[in-house]
Amino acid sequence: MPIAHSRRRFLTDLAFAGATGSLAGVAAAVLLGGAKSLGVEPPPEVSTIRLEKFPITCIAPQFVAEELLRVEGFTDIQYIESEKPTAQKIAHGELDLSLDFAPELITEMDGGGSITVLAGVHVGCFELFAQEGVRSITDLRGRSVGLRISGVPTQLVSIMASYVGLDPVKDIRWVKDPSVEAKDLFIAGKIDAFLAIQPEPQELRARNTGHVLVDSAVDRPWSQYFCCMAAANTEFVHKYPIATRRALRAILKATDLCVAEPQRVARTMVDRGFTDRYDWVLETLKQLPYGVWRSYDPEDTMRFYALRLNEVGMIKSTPQKIIAAGTDCLSLSKTQIRQY
Repeated sequence: MPIAHSRRRFLTDLAFAGATGSLAGVAAAVLLGGAKSLGVEPPPEVSTIRLEKFPITCIAPQFVAEELLRVEGFTDIQYIESEKPTAQKIAHGELDLSLDFAPELITEMDGGGSITVLAGVHVGCFELFAQEGVRSITDLRGRSVGLRISGVPTQLVSIMASYVGLDPVKDIRWVKDPSVEAKDLFIAGKIDAFLAIQPEPQELRARNTGHVLVDSAVDRPWSQYFCCMAAANTEFVHKYPIATRRALRAILKATDLCVAEPQRVARTMVDRGFTDRYDWVLETLKQLPYGVWRSYDPEDTMRFYALRLNEVGMIKSTPQKIIAAGTDCLSLSKTQIRQY
């Protein structure tokens, strides 16, 4: 089936489901078109799936995929919360599947982490904010950049600095206070720059704090590659290939819901306690290009970031090694994945 026809059918089913007034109705409707294929596909080998719960809004697809996962045969859907970085939890088998930042996944894979990247999901969840007087990335020479207590570390800012000729080790003063988040240091004016992840950009704009140096949703080359990708524990993928395929399909369908029904998705996230700011999550859903997962190539993202990370000395593996060891199309062609 052509991709355009598949999308039209999805939107038709979605419009029909709107009458139900619930995301559950939407979930059922978007799967109607695939009912025939689901009928001949075996059920998942396992009924439990463990996903990440983390206070960022850009990974909305996995937060609103619960009904879709249930239709795919999962009956025990768990959202796990802890202070460990997501990639580590996937690698250690504490999560079965989750969305995470591509450089974070690659760094963990380079260290031998048991991670398999399945697909790209969206672009553009990071914005590099700076104080007045810092007008470009090159102005970060000799300046302070905040590090998070947990979550995404230095990779992206280091890559950005290296991309314009700075040495991220020698030219940037990295600041980390174990008792204060980098965002709060930035708001207090104690650091010069800070890499904000949704919904932090909305908060900084609401406070009229700083300005954006780089918006990865629109600024090249960052806007040309996925930021968040769907990844699974490698043992889970090998042991439960049907469950992995079905879980990924649910996540990708939820990604389409973010495009077609952002208001409904935002309300669901608030109602289920994933966020308390409807306005901020709605802004995120409307701003980020979730729809590019059908047209961007996940391997391009892995190759781009692996090369950049290798150049700054953050990983030892070549892009070819990372791609060969850590990607899996689940026996589907890229065209089939884009059509679920």
